[in-house]
Amino acid sequence: MRVVLDTNIVLSALVFGNGRLSWLRHAWQAGTLKPVVCRETVEELLRVLAYPKFRLNAEEREELLADFLPWAETAVLSDDPLDDLPDCRDLADLVFMRLARAAKVDALVSGDGDLLALRDDFCPPIVTAEELRRHLEDKGLPKT
Repeated sequence: MRVVLDTNIVLSALVFGNGRLSWLRHAWQAGTLKPVVCRETVEELLRVLAYPKFRLNAEEREELLADFLPWAETAVLSDDPLDDLPDCRDLADLVFMRLARAAKVDALVSGDGDLLALRDDFCPPIVTAEELRRHLEDKGLPKT
């Protein structure tokens, strides 16, 4: 299953290794999920990992990225305007919607209220991490 994971989802899976989203890290490393990234979303992840509140040095950030990027598929955002995207309150979220459309993924996974509010107006589906987990379990994919 190919998915776009918003930055907060990736952060939760990586930085909080024993947290509620740690199963995601195991899912992409087991091949159950294929995260799809683009230059812009990786740049965002790099920027956020450097936030002082995480207290991660350069080596720790590299180790976290090494637990994610080798399992990710890279896509390129087109320069075409995507006029058919629903209006999003937070313009920073548009990159995830653009990537999900450009890469034709199965789902956009987010806990962001601005993105989740657009569920009825956007395809592919926008789902929470917990909804994704239930979907994977319902499909009989390996539990993580």
